[in-house]
Amino acid sequence: MGALLLVLLLALVLGGVGFAIHILWWVAVVVLALWVLGFFFRGSGGGRWYRW
Repeated sequence: MGALLLVLLLALVLGGVGFAIHILWWVAVVVLALWVLGFFFRGSGGGRWYRW
């Protein structure tokens, strides 16, 4: 019974990590899109919208 609970707990943890990684991929895609749009839509001064 203990081994079964351990396997179920491990499955829940790995499932949660997989979901978090999936969310992080979407966040990375949105940030990349904003970064690329920042190159195309610069201000009239030619400056970048980020400091680094």
